[in-house]
Amino acid sequence: MILFIDLAIILGLARVLGMLARRLGQPAVLGEITAGILLGPTFFGTTVVEWLFPADTRQQLTAFAAVGVAIFMLTVGTEIDPALLRGRHRTVGLITVSSVVLPFGLGAALALYLWRAESAPPLGYVLFMGVAMSITAFPVLARIVSDHGRLTTRLGNIAITSAALIDALAWVLLATVLAVAGGAGQDPWRLAAFLPFVVLTFTVVPFIARKTKAWEESQAGDVGVLAAVCCGLLLAGAATEWMGLHYIFGAFVFGVALARTGAGSSRFPQTVRGLTELNSALLLPVFFLVAGLQVDLSQLDGLTIVDVLVVVVLAVAGKFLAAYGAARVSGLDARQSAVIGILMNTRGLTELLVLGVGREAGLISPAIYSLMVVMAVLTTAMAGPSLRILSPANSPADVWLARKP
Repeated sequence: MILFIDLAIILGLARVLGMLARRLGQPAVLGEITAGILLGPTFFGTTVVEWLFPADTRQQLTAFAAVGVAIFMLTVGTEIDPALLRGRHRTVGLITVSSVVLPFGLGAALALYLWRAESAPPLGYVLFMGVAMSITAFPVLARIVSDHGRLTTRLGNIAITSAALIDALAWVLLATVLAVAGGAGQDPWRLAAFLPFVVLTFTVVPFIARKTKAWEESQAGDVGVLAAVCCGLLLAGAATEWMGLHYIFGAFVFGVALARTGAGSSRFPQTVRGLTELNSALLLPVFFLVAGLQVDLSQLDGLTIVDVLVVVVLAVAGKFLAAYGAARVSGLDARQSAVIGILMNTRGLTELLVLGVGREAGLISPAIYSLMVVMAVLTTAMAGPSLRILSPANSPADVWLARKP
């Protein structure tokens, strides 16, 4: 009974705040993240949270959230289209590399600044903070570009492709950090199975899909195709968990493998598209709740408003300057480069996923986790309004944005 009531509360609040966020010109995901924080201990304290979400119910909600995140990472993987790189290798490459390297360095420096102990900070913590500052939320960025009607334009494609590559690179860096920090536990040799796993998945999944007529001809309601995709997704997540990594890596790799079968195009089975829509409506809001329950801004353990400002300024400046500089070197003018810099600052759900992994692995404290969640919300909220100010209708940048690739 309590589980069902909690789910109703989560979904209702996420829906209301998601609609409110859209009315304010923000992506719905920002309202859903806010819903999770509002239901957490920041405003109501731990007593209310424990009464509303008992420990056994939170365990069940965490299981729901895990499945939702796995499906989300599958969707992210299917959206990575190598064809978008054609003719833009230099521009996209420069933006991708610079948008990771500079924020990574600033994140490592930030880790040293936030370290309050007298001893030297652990290497895993420093590296993880670098990764956390390097994130660009590809799905949120794509939604913002789409809302502005620029999904198939030249500049829109450059931004989306760069964000997709940054996401992919960030997952690789995160896996490396977990390995360095001893994420594989007592059996670090299992990490050696990751590369064969990737090769095998990229080979077997497209082969089976091409040989299966039902894949290309599936319609909405094809339970067989849906079951096959879900089985593959869950097994891939279980495989990377066994390796000592996180299940999100397996889900992401499986999604990229599906994209190699044409999954990212209009041929993607409607049944699976329905799965992602159901996930957005039902399971992801549960993840935001679980993440929000870990955020307590009322007790930041000595972290001050100055620390919040430092984190936000470094996060925004690092991404903007890196992407802006790379775009200018690639031949874009100042306004177009600024648009790229603003879009690269969207962090959203991807940042929450990475922060959740770091919290589970013990790489960051609850206070640092809360601080970084605030940064993710603020930087994502800034993107839409900044883009509208910088590129109003019929401006030179807006006209250039509208050019087809």
